[in-house]
Amino acid sequence: RKGPRSPRRPFEPPAVPAPAMATRPAKVSRTQAPRSEKIAILDAGAQYGKVIDRRVRELNVECELLPLDVHPSKLSGYSALIISGGPGSVYDKNAPKYNETVFDLGLPVLGICYGMQLMNHHFGGKVEKKPAREDGQFDVDVDTSCAIFKGVDAKTPVLLTHGDSVTQVPAGFVEVAHSGDLVVGIADESRHLYGVQFHPEVDLSTQGKAMLKNFLMGVCGFAGTFTVISRELQAIEEINLVVGPTKKVLVLVSGGVDSTVCAALLHKALGKERVIALHIDHGFMRLGESSKVEAALRGIGVDLHVLDASKDFAQAFTDVNGEKQGPLDEMVSPEVKRKIVGDTFMRVTQKMVSDLGIKAEDVYLAQGTLRPDLIESASKLVSGNAECIKTHHNDTQLVRQLRDSGRIIEPLKDYHKDEVRALGAELGLPEELVWRQPFPGPGLAIRILCANEPYAPEGRDKAQADLEDMLKQHALDKDFSISLLPVRSVGVQGDGRSYAHLVGISCRREGCEGGLALTPEDWGKLSRFAKAVPGRVHSANRIVFLFGPVVEGLVEGITPTTLTPPVIQKLQVADDVVTQCLRKHDLMRKLAQVPVVLFPVHFGTPGLHSVGVRTFLTNDFMTGTPAVPGAELPLEAMQEMVRRLQSDEVHGIARVAFDLTPKPPATTEWE
Repeated sequence: RKGPRSPRRPFEPPAVPAPAMATRPAKVSRTQAPRSEKIAILDAGAQYGKVIDRRVRELNVECELLPLDVHPSKLSGYSALIISGGPGSVYDKNAPKYNETVFDLGLPVLGICYGMQLMNHHFGGKVEKKPAREDGQFDVDVDTSCAIFKGVDAKTPVLLTHGDSVTQVPAGFVEVAHSGDLVVGIADESRHLYGVQFHPEVDLSTQGKAMLKNFLMGVCGFAGTFTVISRELQAIEEINLVVGPTKKVLVLVSGGVDSTVCAALLHKALGKERVIALHIDHGFMRLGESSKVEAALRGIGVDLHVLDASKDFAQAFTDVNGEKQGPLDEMVSPEVKRKIVGDTFMRVTQKMVSDLGIKAEDVYLAQGTLRPDLIESASKLVSGNAECIKTHHNDTQLVRQLRDSGRIIEPLKDYHKDEVRALGAELGLPEELVWRQPFPGPGLAIRILCANEPYAPEGRDKAQADLEDMLKQHALDKDFSISLLPVRSVGVQGDGRSYAHLVGISCRREGCEGGLALTPEDWGKLSRFAKAVPGRVHSANRIVFLFGPVVEGLVEGITPTTLTPPVIQKLQVADDVVTQCLRKHDLMRKLAQVPVVLFPVHFGTPGLHSVGVRTFLTNDFMTGTPAVPGAELPLEAMQEMVRRLQSDEVHGIARVAFDLTPKPPATTEWE
């Protein structure tokens, strides 16, 4: 319903709730209390739930993340609400439960994504599933006279991730933002109720922080006086509280930023004698990484025990849903690989503790788990509703059992990646450690896409036809070809996990040198096209550019691939080549993360593999965009990288693939 809004009045917390709707449960009484500068975030299962929390705290407003179905009596200390996004549909029988009286408390409410749909549905509007979904960054039109869009551009880029859409707004509400014909913003300003279909909390919504500030300061009237004590002191206090005065802590150091900062923090909190730092070489490290890790940590005073457990990992088994799975070097399932790696870490750790003569009851296990790790694993520490995007190696069922028994400490569990880097600098870690490229705990085990046979589901011919049709619609078919590839990668679409096709684009233009001679304008067009594909072809979630001769039509063949030593060594060399190029062109700090992936498509020469390179830009590590050649990524750096990977320096490579996909719909890692 479009039209003039009711006049907006300054918000004042009511002594009693507003009258409940006739069909709603009895209203909840609230006694008059001093106004608090505190907001509750009701979590409907959003993958970005903790990012909302972080953004609110950045604006100096105190907040807490609570379950969506929290009883309103527990909200008496809060002066406003945010309802997060989530993977559910309001009309599903399994839709997340909520207490309807939260809308009768008279508090300002901002509904985000699912939160907007819930608000719309609650007050009598309509929400329906549309044929087209939106996943990625899109420009939306906003009504700048609306309070939450004050000072925001009338057309502004935002992150949209939804399949359901508002088709009719309730009485008292008006439409305040649109993406084409879709409603992406609603408001009833007289009751201080606002909803946005997009995610203002993430980097891809470039003016999203201004919108949140408008809601918090403009609508709610918060002064922004909340400041958090030093994160370092807070973490040290927690370590000492949990561990006590005598017990020791065993920390598993992968060599990445997170575990290195964790080890340094424990060293400062407990001292050298009470920290047992263990580096397990599981056989999936970068080239020469273990020796580099040992030297770096010894340089800051941490004694590191290095254990070569590569054979143990290769032959490891684990139980998955009551079924024995393994050995690891024969597995192809990404989830099974992660579970085996995670559970083997625990078993190797337990044996190491025993070999050192340390009683298990006197030792805590410390991990450098970050908040995004737990969110993506749908851990109960973050949300009871969050859908699992992937199982993190340090959040397996075995780790959760240890956590439940109180034997695991995770000092960084409330930190995001950029905050960990800042903490590392505060702790005095050298810049080369703090700014090293992130590396997953399971290492190259999850950067090798394993498969025994091509991925060839029903419907792929139609998907290929749809891709070719899209290429024509974008006027790219004369210069480029597009192909559905016979492998899958993991992604996030609509706050839920997708495990979908990899799509390859190649160049047929004469003189393009297999893609090496493409211009910045070409790369810009390809990036925009890649962003549009998953919204139209839902069976695809990651789009790459294939350097080399043109590839036409469906690609069929793969090289059967598991985690064998020759395969691992091939990726180690390729990864090292990319790292050398990043250092040479001063890109280590400019690019947030650059996963190098080996995938089994041989492009006509059985036995060969292909290499994928993902140059990723992000601040929040929950969303991000690829660095576009000729813009954020210098063309000469990209060209050198590709030429070296295509040379005899790396044996057995069929193609080099450049990842063009933002997050979402594609996750940072391919598995």
